Amino acid sequence: MLRTIHDHDARGVPAGRLRDIEALADAALSRLDEQSLLKALLERVKRVLQADTAAVLLLDRAAGQLVATAASGIEEEVAQGVRVPLGAGFAGRVAASGEPVILTTVDHTTVRNPLLVARGIRSLLGVPLFAGGKIIGVLHVGSLSGRPFGQQDADLLQMAADRAALALHSLMSQDDALAAVALHRSLLPATLPAVPCTSLAARYVTGSGNVGGDWYDVFPLPDGRLGVVVGDVAGSGLEAAVIMGRMRSALRAYVLETADPAEALRLLDRKIQYFEPDAMATVLYGLYAPGTGEFVFSSAGHLPPVMAAPGRPAASLPVRPDPPIGAADDLRRRSATAFIPRGALLCCFTDGLVERRDDSIDHGVGKLAAILDERIASGPGVAGPGVAGPGVAGLGVAGLGLGGTAGSAAEDACAAVMRALVGSAPAHDDIAVLVLGRHPAPRVPAER
Repeated sequence: MLRTIHDHDARGVPAGRLRDIEALADAALSRLDEQSLLKALLERVKRVLQADTAAVLLLDRAAGQLVATAASGIEEEVAQGVRVPLGAGFAGRVAASGEPVILTTVDHTTVRNPLLVARGIRSLLGVPLFAGGKIIGVLHVGSLSGRPFGQQDADLLQMAADRAALALHSLMSQDDALAAVALHRSLLPATLPAVPCTSLAARYVTGSGNVGGDWYDVFPLPDGRLGVVVGDVAGSGLEAAVIMGRMRSALRAYVLETADPAEALRLLDRKIQYFEPDAMATVLYGLYAPGTGEFVFSSAGHLPPVMAAPGRPAASLPVRPDPPIGAADDLRRRSATAFIPRGALLCCFTDGLVERRDDSIDHGVGKLAAILDERIASGPGVAGPGVAGPGVAGLGVAGLGLGGTAGSAAEDACAAVMRALVGSAPAHDDIAVLVLGRHPAPRVPAER
């Protein structure tokens, strides 16, 4: 028999239960780490409710399943990786309804998990776990004796569930953040390639301590040209970082199949729309020829690079952006061609660098252009023999920074841009910046 509890009665809690409430709300539990708190809470729940088993299942939204995460008295649920479809059986109904459920008959007709029957459980009580107003899982207890669970038991278990939900939400947030950081760190270039007559520098900064989907990439191609990518996946956290990693890998494969940046982005768009239908991103991909300075590029909804060159004011490269990746059905994309003069600087970036809540993007782009003009006016930096960056400079509150050769034109410009546009204030959004500097023409010694 399956019973869902909808109404909470107005009866007071018996004096004998006050100790039970104190046990579940014990302030000492707050001093435990999340894993220890969850384990201690399950033990107390069993004791307070005179139950023989207690378990927590977390909701995997992507799969639409509840996954056994912690258990006491029925540890095999976790060991065997039990999964219960949302809405199916006992736990699935608790999660789908968002209401406590009491089960007085435990068999294959009422539960989806055969371990509950094999364990000899004769009655069950389950309550939902809420975090941020959303269901994140289920907490349930079972009795081998078949003792009846009532409304007061449900109230106490819900109190424990609310406590457990805080710990679980914290754990999941920490795990996601650590995984996102690790993934992002592994996908950003560890070093910047050495390119003839070129200096490179780059930065990545997390937004408000949360890794997102911004990225840059730079790689030499077999024909000697340099691939340059800057992108911004919608969203933040682990999900955005995963999508970013998939886009980066797919684009790297497509650039080996076509020499046209627009076609590479079209192939990327087709792949993402098929395999990641809810994902969206802006991406700029360009091909730079070190010998001639030619830069052929295509923009999928991304802000154009800003170029500063001797004898002319800095400005955004002229291009008509096509729709972002994931925004429209398969369409023909366009490439544009620009030339980077000797002694020039090209800055590719994501909108976190120039967008502020109290100002327009155009104003931010104008400030960026002015900074690059100042670098050009100050004269060329001292370029080293190569442009290989020092790798991961460190990941702290500010984020991850990757630099070019110390003293190079690109590194000096990149540092100046970050100093002026970011400063010491924490970034609200992710920031990815990639600066390319083309070396000035070599000086010809004057004849004597």
